[in-house]
Amino acid sequence: METAATASYSTQLSDEQTAVRNLARDFAEGEIRPVVMEFDESQEFPAELFGKMAELGFLGIMVPPEYGGSGLGSLEAALIVEEIARVDPSVALGVAAHNGLCTGHILKFGSEELKQEYIPRLATGQTMGAWGLTEPGSGSDAGGMQTVARREGDGWILNGSKNFITHGTVGTVAVIMAVTDRQKKAAGISAFVVDKSMPGFAASKKENKLGMRCSDTSSLSLEEVQVPGKNLIGNEGEGFKQALQILDGGRISIAALSVGLAQGALDAAIKYANERAQFGKNLAMFQGIQFKLAMMATEIEAARLLTYQAAYLRDGGKEYSVEAAKAKFFASEVAVRCANEAVQIHGGYGYIKEYPVEKFYRDAKLLTIGEGTSEIQKIVISRSVLR
Repeated sequence: METAATASYSTQLSDEQTAVRNLARDFAEGEIRPVVMEFDESQEFPAELFGKMAELGFLGIMVPPEYGGSGLGSLEAALIVEEIARVDPSVALGVAAHNGLCTGHILKFGSEELKQEYIPRLATGQTMGAWGLTEPGSGSDAGGMQTVARREGDGWILNGSKNFITHGTVGTVAVIMAVTDRQKKAAGISAFVVDKSMPGFAASKKENKLGMRCSDTSSLSLEEVQVPGKNLIGNEGEGFKQALQILDGGRISIAALSVGLAQGALDAAIKYANERAQFGKNLAMFQGIQFKLAMMATEIEAARLLTYQAAYLRDGGKEYSVEAAKAKFFASEVAVRCANEAVQIHGGYGYIKEYPVEKFYRDAKLLTIGEGTSEIQKIVISRSVLR
């Protein structure tokens, strides 16, 4: 269904982009919406849904066709994530992370041998991909990383643990950042492709989360994991630099997810305001409610434009790091505000699980934390202003 909020930008999309957006929207409404709360309550990863999305090309959105992908751009990826997030942000998070982190890292920096071995499996949904940067003692401070890789013969031995890893349990392929030279600090971090077929590499604790509950999140442990030398991504010491570039792209995805969540909250609030009567008239007739809806719609559109601008720059091969930070920062904060206002408009009904705004409210907060907190985004933005 075309809403007033989406009509304003749909005319700017190409026919192909409109078709991609509509495909994602139809899938979200037809396949995801009926089971949103089922998977939220069970915290079970919706493997069947992801299998269907793989058939649609949603797990290899930006992967070239020769590796089994759809060969689309960052804007198309943003459209897909946004439309899924309007219905279920936790499913959208899985799509965003799978495409942008593990798959994206190997595709951008891996050797041709690594691409041939792993990208088709990821792009076609044979496995989900995980990406290991965060650790129990290091989040924003990646320089505090404790996972280490030491040389042994032609390969490497990895030891350590990773925390808050999307697809840590259900994924069999992961990109793992590890320290290869402690003296070089961030320049001594390298990236490796690690497969669960390698003894000593396994998922450990699965997290019981406030929101995004069907998105698989767990810890990973590495105990004397033997990794072939060919599984080093790029050159030794380039891992942290690679990770920063991957996070830039990931921030566009999280911004798109944030826009979708906020739009879903607004849609639900409009529907409720038009149906709920108080004092003899619908809530939508009260100016206080109208002002809330007006602010939500305006902020969502601004967040959407920031997100699409960053995606447009990326697709054009231009610098987009600061624009991605602005989009992620603003859109994630907008998502939190819109989810909060949607609950407020619903009143007591917004606090119960029969209405979708309760879940939007729980899901929204992660967006200001994951793939770089709002505070980190402000650091990136302020550096660009003050340079």
